Amino acid sequence: MSILSSLGRIATEFSAARARYQTERAIRSLPIELQKDIGWPEASDTKTGIRNGIGSWAGAK
Repeated sequence: MSILSSLGRIATEFSAARARYQTERAIRSLPIELQKDIGWPEASDTKTGIRNGIGSWAGAK
């Protein structure tokens, strides 16, 4: 694997992680009732502060 392909892979993973973060941020800004209506799985965890999968974008699939 060349350096350029490694950098490309890292850039792609970072871009995907950023898109996931922005989507989650937009959904979390909605009212709790609306989050429940669309089936957001962590709507009940917002009071406890549990956030699964956020913060570790490297290697996360």
